Amino acid sequence: MTGARDHAPPEPFRAKQILRPRAQVEQQIREAILRGDFRQGDKLPPETELAQQFGVSRPTVREALGSLVASGLIRKIPGVAGGSFVNSVTPDSLSSMLRESMDTIVRLGSLDIDELTSMRRVLEVPAAAWAARNRHEQQVAILERVVERQRTTTIDDPDIVVYDRDFHVTISQASGNRLLSAFISAIHETTLPARFLGVTPEVGRETVKQHMAILNAIREGASDAAAEAMGEHLEYVQRYSTEARNEVGA
Repeated sequence: MTGARDHAPPEPFRAKQILRPRAQVEQQIREAILRGDFRQGDKLPPETELAQQFGVSRPTVREALGSLVASGLIRKIPGVAGGSFVNSVTPDSLSSMLRESMDTIVRLGSLDIDELTSMRRVLEVPAAAWAARNRHEQQVAILERVVERQRTTTIDDPDIVVYDRDFHVTISQASGNRLLSAFISAIHETTLPARFLGVTPEVGRETVKQHMAILNAIREGASDAAAEAMGEHLEYVQRYSTEARNEVGA
Protein backbone atom coordinates (compact mmCIF):
# COMPACT_ATOMS: atom_id res chain seq x y z
CA MET A 1 0.00 0.00 0.00
CA THR A 2 1.34 3.36 -0.94
CA GLY A 3 1.92 5.71 2.00
CA ALA A 4 0.42 9.16 2.26
CA ARG A 5 3.88 10.67 1.99
CA ASP A 6 4.21 9.27 -1.56
CA HIS A 7 1.28 11.47 -2.62
CA ALA A 8 2.61 14.68 -1.04
CA PRO A 9 3.60 17.32 -3.62
CA PRO A 10 7.35 17.74 -4.02
CA GLU A 11 8.91 20.76 -2.35
CA PRO A 12 9.51 23.45 -4.99
CA PHE A 13 12.95 24.45 -3.70
CA ARG A 14 16.12 22.55 -2.81
CA ALA A 15 19.69 23.47 -1.99
CA LYS A 16 22.14 23.62 -4.90
CA GLN A 17 25.87 23.88 -4.75
CA ILE A 18 26.67 27.13 -6.48
CA LEU A 19 29.03 29.93 -5.63
CA ARG A 20 26.75 32.35 -3.78
CA PRO A 21 23.92 31.18 -1.48
CA ARG A 22 21.90 34.36 -2.11
CA ALA A 23 22.16 33.80 -5.87
CA GLN A 24 20.86 30.23 -5.63
CA VAL A 25 17.85 31.37 -3.61
CA GLU A 26 17.05 34.23 -5.97
CA GLN A 27 17.55 32.11 -9.09
CA GLN A 28 15.34 29.24 -7.96
CA ILE A 29 12.51 31.45 -6.73
CA ARG A 30 12.65 33.42 -9.99
CA GLU A 31 12.57 30.20 -12.03
CA ALA A 32 9.68 28.81 -9.95
CA ILE A 33 7.60 31.94 -10.57
CA LEU A 34 8.40 32.10 -14.29
CA ARG A 35 7.70 28.37 -14.59
CA GLY A 36 4.26 28.87 -13.08
CA ASP A 37 4.78 27.06 -9.76
CA PHE A 38 3.58 30.30 -8.18
CA ARG A 39 0.96 32.33 -10.00
CA GLN A 40 0.28 36.07 -9.93
CA GLY A 41 -0.91 37.06 -6.47
CA ASP A 42 0.31 33.84 -4.77
CA LYS A 43 2.07 34.12 -1.44
CA LEU A 44 5.55 32.59 -1.19
CA PRO A 45 6.47 30.38 1.78
CA PRO A 46 7.66 32.21 4.92
CA GLU A 47 11.35 33.16 5.18
CA THR A 48 11.97 30.50 7.85
CA GLU A 49 10.56 27.77 5.61
CA LEU A 50 12.54 29.00 2.60
CA ALA A 51 15.71 29.08 4.69
CA GLN A 52 15.17 25.42 5.67
CA GLN A 53 14.44 24.33 2.11
CA PHE A 54 17.50 26.07 0.73
CA GLY A 55 19.77 25.25 3.65
CA VAL A 56 20.73 28.90 4.15
CA SER A 57 20.21 31.59 6.79
CA ARG A 58 17.16 33.86 6.99
CA PRO A 59 19.26 36.97 6.20
CA THR A 60 20.37 35.25 2.98
CA VAL A 61 16.74 34.56 2.05
CA ARG A 62 15.82 38.15 2.94
CA GLU A 63 18.53 39.51 0.62
CA ALA A 64 17.33 37.31 -2.24
CA LEU A 65 13.72 38.40 -1.73
CA GLY A 66 14.84 42.02 -1.63
CA SER A 67 16.48 41.60 -5.02
CA LEU A 68 13.29 40.07 -6.44
CA VAL A 69 11.30 43.02 -5.06
CA ALA A 70 13.72 45.43 -6.75
CA SER A 71 13.25 43.63 -10.06
CA GLY A 72 9.46 43.91 -9.74
CA LEU A 73 8.82 40.17 -9.65
CA ILE A 74 7.43 40.09 -6.10
CA ARG A 75 6.17 42.58 -3.52
CA LYS A 76 6.50 42.44 0.27
CA ILE A 77 3.56 43.31 2.51
CA PRO A 78 4.32 43.94 6.19
CA GLY A 79 2.21 42.77 9.13
CA VAL A 80 0.79 39.54 10.50
CA ALA A 81 -1.16 38.80 7.31
CA GLY A 82 1.69 39.99 5.11
CA GLY A 83 4.56 38.22 3.39
CA SER A 84 6.07 37.97 -0.07
CA PHE A 85 3.59 37.89 -2.97
CA VAL A 86 4.07 37.34 -6.69
CA ASN A 87 3.29 40.57 -8.52
CA SER A 88 0.37 40.79 -10.89
CA VAL A 89 1.68 42.19 -14.19
CA THR A 90 -0.85 44.65 -15.59
CA PRO A 91 -0.34 47.72 -17.79
CA ASP A 92 -0.63 49.88 -14.66
CA SER A 93 1.89 47.86 -12.65
CA LEU A 94 4.25 47.78 -15.64
CA SER A 95 4.00 51.54 -15.99
CA SER A 96 4.68 51.93 -12.27
CA MET A 97 7.80 49.75 -12.48
CA LEU A 98 9.02 51.68 -15.53
CA ARG A 99 8.44 55.00 -13.73
CA GLU A 100 10.48 53.85 -10.76
CA SER A 101 13.35 52.72 -12.99
CA MET A 102 13.24 55.90 -15.06
CA ASP A 103 13.09 58.03 -11.93
CA THR A 104 16.37 56.46 -10.83
CA ILE A 105 17.98 57.31 -14.19
CA VAL A 106 16.70 60.88 -14.02
CA ARG A 107 17.88 61.38 -10.44
CA LEU A 108 21.33 60.16 -11.43
CA GLY A 109 21.39 62.94 -14.01
CA SER A 110 22.31 60.57 -16.82
CA LEU A 111 19.70 61.67 -19.36
CA ASP A 112 19.68 64.78 -21.51
CA ILE A 113 16.93 66.56 -23.41
CA ASP A 114 18.10 65.42 -26.85
CA GLU A 115 17.94 61.78 -25.76
CA LEU A 116 14.55 62.28 -24.15
CA THR A 117 13.01 63.99 -27.19
CA SER A 118 14.53 61.47 -29.61
CA MET A 119 12.99 58.60 -27.67
CA ARG A 120 9.68 60.45 -27.50
CA ARG A 121 9.73 60.68 -31.30
CA VAL A 122 10.32 56.93 -31.60
CA LEU A 123 7.37 56.19 -29.29
CA GLU A 124 4.89 59.01 -29.75
CA VAL A 125 4.78 59.39 -33.54
CA PRO A 126 3.42 55.85 -34.05
CA ALA A 127 1.26 56.26 -30.92
CA ALA A 128 -0.47 59.25 -32.54
CA ALA A 129 -1.07 57.27 -35.74
CA TRP A 130 -2.52 54.32 -33.82
CA ALA A 131 -4.62 56.67 -31.68
CA ALA A 132 -6.25 58.00 -34.86
CA ARG A 133 -7.31 54.44 -35.70
CA ASN A 134 -8.18 53.12 -32.24
CA ARG A 135 -9.38 56.09 -30.17
CA HIS A 136 -12.66 56.03 -28.27
CA GLU A 137 -14.98 59.00 -28.02
CA GLN A 138 -14.22 59.36 -24.31
CA GLN A 139 -10.51 59.72 -25.06
CA VAL A 140 -11.19 62.33 -27.74
CA ALA A 141 -13.33 64.22 -25.20
CA ILE A 142 -10.45 64.17 -22.69
CA LEU A 143 -8.06 65.54 -25.32
CA GLU A 144 -10.53 68.28 -26.20
CA ARG A 145 -10.82 69.33 -22.54
CA VAL A 146 -7.04 69.39 -22.12
CA VAL A 147 -6.51 71.46 -25.26
CA GLU A 148 -9.25 73.86 -24.19
CA ARG A 149 -7.48 74.38 -20.84
CA GLN A 150 -4.21 74.97 -22.69
CA ARG A 151 -5.87 77.39 -25.09
CA THR A 152 -7.42 79.53 -22.35
CA THR A 153 -4.59 79.59 -19.79
CA THR A 154 -1.55 81.88 -19.49
CA ILE A 155 2.13 81.03 -19.57
CA ASP A 156 2.49 81.58 -15.81
CA ASP A 157 -0.02 78.80 -15.04
CA PRO A 158 1.94 76.23 -12.96
CA ASP A 159 -0.24 73.42 -14.36
CA ILE A 160 0.98 73.88 -17.94
CA VAL A 161 3.31 70.89 -17.54
CA VAL A 162 0.42 68.79 -16.20
CA TYR A 163 -1.81 69.68 -19.16
CA ASP A 164 0.98 68.64 -21.51
CA ARG A 165 1.47 65.36 -19.67
CA ASP A 166 -2.27 64.60 -19.75
CA PHE A 167 -2.43 65.33 -23.48
CA HIS A 168 0.39 62.99 -24.43
CA VAL A 169 -0.50 60.24 -21.96
CA THR A 170 -4.11 60.22 -23.20
CA ILE A 171 -2.89 59.81 -26.79
CA SER A 172 -0.72 56.89 -25.68
CA GLN A 173 -3.74 55.25 -24.05
CA ALA A 174 -5.85 55.89 -27.16
CA SER A 175 -3.24 54.05 -29.26
CA GLY A 176 -4.64 50.76 -27.99
CA ASN A 177 -1.15 49.38 -27.31
CA ARG A 178 -0.80 49.01 -23.54
CA LEU A 179 2.94 48.34 -23.60
CA LEU A 180 3.58 51.44 -25.71
CA SER A 181 1.33 53.43 -23.39
CA ALA A 182 3.25 52.21 -20.33
CA PHE A 183 6.55 53.49 -21.76
CA ILE A 184 5.12 56.86 -22.81
CA SER A 185 3.33 57.32 -19.49
CA ALA A 186 6.54 56.52 -17.60
CA ILE A 187 8.47 59.15 -19.58
CA HIS A 188 5.87 61.86 -19.00
CA GLU A 189 5.10 61.05 -15.37
CA THR A 190 8.80 61.03 -14.47
CA THR A 191 10.26 63.88 -16.52
CA LEU A 192 7.31 66.22 -17.32
CA PRO A 193 9.02 67.26 -20.59
CA ALA A 194 7.14 70.56 -20.88
CA ARG A 195 9.10 71.99 -17.94
CA PHE A 196 12.15 72.13 -20.19
CA LEU A 197 10.36 74.16 -22.86
CA GLY A 198 11.27 77.83 -22.98
CA VAL A 199 7.66 79.03 -22.84
CA THR A 200 7.07 82.54 -24.17
CA PRO A 201 3.62 83.74 -25.27
CA GLU A 202 4.59 82.93 -28.87
CA VAL A 203 5.92 79.45 -28.04
CA GLY A 204 2.85 78.79 -25.90
CA ARG A 205 0.48 79.70 -28.71
CA GLU A 206 2.42 77.62 -31.24
CA THR A 207 2.50 74.49 -29.06
CA VAL A 208 -1.25 74.76 -28.46
CA LYS A 209 -1.77 75.11 -32.24
CA GLN A 210 0.29 71.96 -32.72
CA HIS A 211 -1.72 70.09 -30.08
CA MET A 212 -4.91 71.17 -31.85
CA ALA A 213 -3.57 69.81 -35.16
CA ILE A 214 -2.75 66.48 -33.52
CA LEU A 215 -6.18 66.36 -31.88
CA ASN A 216 -7.99 67.16 -35.13
CA ALA A 217 -6.16 64.38 -36.97
CA ILE A 218 -6.93 61.87 -34.22
CA ARG A 219 -10.58 62.97 -34.07
CA GLU A 220 -10.90 62.53 -37.84
CA GLY A 221 -9.15 59.14 -37.83
CA ALA A 222 -6.36 60.42 -40.08
CA SER A 223 -3.42 58.32 -38.93
CA ASP A 224 -0.81 59.70 -41.36
CA ALA A 225 -1.74 63.29 -40.52
CA ALA A 226 -1.63 62.51 -36.78
CA ALA A 227 1.85 61.01 -37.07
CA GLU A 228 3.08 63.95 -39.16
CA ALA A 229 1.62 66.51 -36.73
CA MET A 230 3.19 64.74 -33.74
CA GLY A 231 6.57 64.60 -35.48
CA GLU A 232 6.47 68.32 -36.24
CA HIS A 233 5.43 69.07 -32.67
CA LEU A 234 8.32 67.10 -31.16
CA GLU A 235 10.81 68.77 -33.50
CA TYR A 236 9.52 72.15 -32.33
CA VAL A 237 9.72 71.07 -28.68
CA GLN A 238 13.33 70.01 -29.11
CA ARG A 239 14.22 73.28 -30.80
CA TYR A 240 12.75 75.41 -28.02
CA SER A 241 13.73 73.30 -25.03
CA THR A 242 15.73 75.39 -22.59
CA GLU A 243 19.43 74.56 -22.59
CA ALA A 244 18.68 71.45 -24.57
CA ARG A 245 21.90 69.69 -23.76
CA ASN A 246 21.73 70.11 -20.00
CA GLU A 247 21.04 66.94 -18.11
CA VAL A 248 17.42 66.28 -17.18
CA GLY A 249 18.29 65.22 -13.67
CA ALA A 250 20.50 68.21 -12.91
